[in-house]
Amino acid sequence: MSTATEEKHEIIGGHQRHEGDTGSPEVQIALLTTRINHLTDHLRTHKKDHASRRGLLKMVGRRNKLLRYLAGISVDRYQETIGKLNLRK
Repeated sequence: MSTATEEKHEIIGGHQRHEGDTGSPEVQIALLTTRINHLTDHLRTHKKDHASRRGLLKMVGRRNKLLRYLAGISVDRYQETIGKLNLRK
C-alpha cells in the first residue's frame, strides 16, 4: 500500500460512525480538510499556481456545504467534527 492510501484509511478510521462507513459527512469533511491542508502548503511555495488555487477554493466551498448540512442534521455531530479537525477557532 502507498502512504497516501494508508493515510486515507487512517483518516476514515478516525472519523467513521460505524464499521465500513466511508461516505458519512464526517468522513467526507475529514478527507477534504486533509486535502485542503496539503494544497495550502503547496500554494505557500508555488504562489502563481492559480489552477490549484481554484481547486482549493472549490474544496473549501464543498467542505462548507457539508458542514452546514451536518449542522442542520445534528449540532452534536457538527461540534464533535469541528473539534476533532480544529476548524472554526
